[in-house]
Amino acid sequence: MSAQADVKRFTAPDIRARKGGEPIVSLTAYHAHTARILDRFCDFILVGDSLGMVMHGLETTVPVTLDMMILQGHAVMRGSRRALVVVDMPFGSYEASREQAFMSAARVMKETGCGAIKLEGGAHMAPTIAFLVERGIPVMAHVGLTPQAINALGGFRARGRDPADWGPFEDDARAVAEAGAFAVVVEAVAEPLAARMTRDIAIPTIGIGASAVCDGQILVLEDMLGLSPRVPKFVKRFGDLGPSIEKAVADYAAEVRARSFPGQAHVYAVKSK
Repeated sequence: MSAQADVKRFTAPDIRARKGGEPIVSLTAYHAHTARILDRFCDFILVGDSLGMVMHGLETTVPVTLDMMILQGHAVMRGSRRALVVVDMPFGSYEASREQAFMSAARVMKETGCGAIKLEGGAHMAPTIAFLVERGIPVMAHVGLTPQAINALGGFRARGRDPADWGPFEDDARAVAEAGAFAVVVEAVAEPLAARMTRDIAIPTIGIGASAVCDGQILVLEDMLGLSPRVPKFVKRFGDLGPSIEKAVADYAAEVRARSFPGQAHVYAVKSK
């Protein structure tokens, strides 16, 4: 048996069991090649609907389709062997009814082979989460700032800065945990609120702009590598690949224009007569 076949992929229960333990590491990925790199270091990889913004140049995640998520989810599954792969459910694919959510989620899992799906929303989505979990679909929830609701929220602003506003966010976290979600992404909330959520629920919290108090962290890969033109204030750049890529492309263009190709091998020999 090959060494590759011996690798055991993380599952939703594995992530659930990490509550209060070793911090959970995650990043987004949309390609087989980047997934292959991330796979060594991440406990789960999220195929996020952020692909609409970082891959397609959209202003929000709202226009992303189910077909787009399935295509990139399949690519990430081909590139990874170890990490749990979680695929985002895009806006409009699950909100209408529990039955709609099940059909969309079942299609994602069948066509990509992923191990779980993620959907946005708190208490109002708890019945849908329970419906999916009861039918064998592992669900990661997402509360706090929910980008798919950006038109209703009015902008990408941090949530829960005023303690007087914490109640609904805490209710959301409790509701999705009790409904059977195996973990919950907590986005852009104040650190004291994130700490209370993490303390009060039995499933791991995965922070993104919610401080180090969460059970794990996730970032958009392109944001942390310096490839996104607009990066949230909370993101630390661990790389700055944009200028390196720009220089490489500029150097290549200069060589082409100068008809000089020192980096390109001449693979076809000319036959003498």
